[in-house]
Amino acid sequence: MKLLEFVKKNVVLTVAIVAAAVTMLIVPPDREYLGYFDVKTLTCLFCVLAVVCALKNISFFYILAKRIVRSFKTVRMSVLALVYITFIGSMLIANDMALLTFLPLGYFVLSAAGAERHMAFTFVMQNVAANLGGMLTPFGNPQNLYLYTKFEIPAGEFVSIMLVPFVISILLITVLCCLFLPAEPLQVTESDTKLDRKKCIIYGILFALSIAIVFRGIPYWLGLVVIPPVLFAMDRKALKMVDYPLLLTFVAFFVFSGNMARIDAVRNLLEFLLEKSTLLVSVISCQVISNVPSSILLSQFTDNYRELLWGVNIGGVGTLIASLASLITLREYTSHNPGKTGSYVKLFSAVNFGLLFILTFTMWNF
Repeated sequence: MKLLEFVKKNVVLTVAIVAAAVTMLIVPPDREYLGYFDVKTLTCLFCVLAVVCALKNISFFYILAKRIVRSFKTVRMSVLALVYITFIGSMLIANDMALLTFLPLGYFVLSAAGAERHMAFTFVMQNVAANLGGMLTPFGNPQNLYLYTKFEIPAGEFVSIMLVPFVISILLITVLCCLFLPAEPLQVTESDTKLDRKKCIIYGILFALSIAIVFRGIPYWLGLVVIPPVLFAMDRKALKMVDYPLLLTFVAFFVFSGNMARIDAVRNLLEFLLEKSTLLVSVISCQVISNVPSSILLSQFTDNYRELLWGVNIGGVGTLIASLASLITLREYTSHNPGKTGSYVKLFSAVNFGLLFILTFTMWNF
């Protein structure tokens, strides 16, 4: 039962481990395995996730978001504020953490105001915002951090590559919210939640340190020297809350992709397909094996990181497994609305596949 529960909670990690194990039968472990692992990516990801967990534990993002939402007086503007907060949050704290932080706020705002009928649409749009918002920064999505590190992309070039799909995403999300949400009045109740200023300042410094590591301002190993000891002293729970299955997923897919690159038939096929269109192959791959595995696998067979970045970010919308973050949203919605899974999935699919088509078509012709 414990094994089944683990598999249900960590489907992609389980698939990654099985995939890695199968390829190990074809390519037995040897010295070349040591070159598979991107230690810098794993370190950067760990540091960012740990500090974000600490900030989440003092309700920093929740308090900030509530103050912003309280400034708006209608359903349309309040939901837009929630969606924008999630969009911006994904750039700073990664898409999955943005959803874990701001989906409960969306539920709180709508339920407190008696506007639960808009919850499915709000959750879908927050999910889209989280998956697309993180595309602009190297640390906004795990796949971005990996590709940014692997190809040593300059920060300015990275932002310039992702700016067009980012702006288009903002426009599409805004138009959808304006079209399908009414401008009826809405009130959000006050809250007694207080912010620990001392911890906020210290964690803010640690977050700045993490970002400096991501942007190669300081050596990545310095994060391991400073951040875990500070959090161990101030908030051990934050270290326990780190998404270690995500880190292990990266490790397993490093083995899988490294071995796949050494299988001639696989390498020749993927190189042929990626030469035809890196964008389309990466978008389609995301729909089947999710965006993080796709970025790790396909990066072994192409140097066209521009289209690969577009593909694995745009490809985060579409199917429920295109991005792991979408499963977080589904779980959160069904926990508040049991029996409505079918209608949610229909709405989710209509919005996501519509956006996937528009974004892919636009960038294909860009």
